[in-house]
Amino acid sequence: MAKRLLLSPNRSFKFQEASFDLLTDFLINLNKRNKDKINCLSKCSGTFRDKRLMEHIFLMTQELRLDPLAGYHAAELLQRFMVKHLTDLLTTSTPQGAAAVLPTSYEDAIFDKLKEKFPLIIFSCVQIASKVYLHSNIIDNNTAVHFLHSVGHRVSKQTLLETELMILKGLEFRINAPNPLTYVEILLEVLGHNEPSIPVEELCDLCRHVLRFVSLQKAAIYDALLKTTTQCVSPSREQRERFVTVTEDYMLLGVGVITVAAFIVCVRKWEQVVDELSHITGISRRSIGDFVHVTLMHIVNTNSPLTST
Repeated sequence: MAKRLLLSPNRSFKFQEASFDLLTDFLINLNKRNKDKINCLSKCSGTFRDKRLMEHIFLMTQELRLDPLAGYHAAELLQRFMVKHLTDLLTTSTPQGAAAVLPTSYEDAIFDKLKEKFPLIIFSCVQIASKVYLHSNIIDNNTAVHFLHSVGHRVSKQTLLETELMILKGLEFRINAPNPLTYVEILLEVLGHNEPSIPVEELCDLCRHVLRFVSLQKAAIYDALLKTTTQCVSPSREQRERFVTVTEDYMLLGVGVITVAAFIVCVRKWEQVVDELSHITGISRRSIGDFVHVTLMHIVNTNSPLTST
């Protein structure tokens, strides 16, 4: 009887073409990086992953025929870079000659200048993300310039290179941060090995649609989840601030997405899926159940189908 994969490295077996040790290393690494991220959240966490930006990135990756992983990765790069970039801009000394200018005017000037560059920054994050995944189409500069021109942005290859280098330097060339889809796919692989009777192949495609839905409806879904967990119609500011750790918990998001898809595809095995994912990650069945309930309610109440872009 095959042993079950947990967040523990001392087991050995095969899962598809990946060894147990490799899968365990993936899971351990994802769990550690998730905890590290949660322990170092900034006040701007999630600011650059709102609905409009995510929709913009998804549409861009679809038009450029990129793997969905590139879209989620681009969103992570954008979030990390913009927080670092804005922090650097707003904490540097006021330029010489600007002492008489009101601080708010100086900040406004920074934001106005950044507003002009922002569309190109978003695109450059997508372009960088396309280079991370070898199985995905890579956006070369010719394709990039042609695409940007087609949507009304007249830029040169030199400007593209300068923007890309600015982002890479801002991120200190650390561009391999895991994204939500990575968590979903690794957890699916582990689930499929531990419980072969669960149709993970059927779940995989639907999980991508569910994750996209949650990403686009994040504010509404997590607001409802906050009210559910606190049993409070109007949570306090302190409760909302503490809840940021939940909104940025990608392990919970991955587990929640899979269990939502399982409820839709194979409801008879739903309890089994919840039990196994709780066993794998240590996330309580109640937390998983709350996430599933809130997300399903939003899916049912939305006017658009789950598979819409």
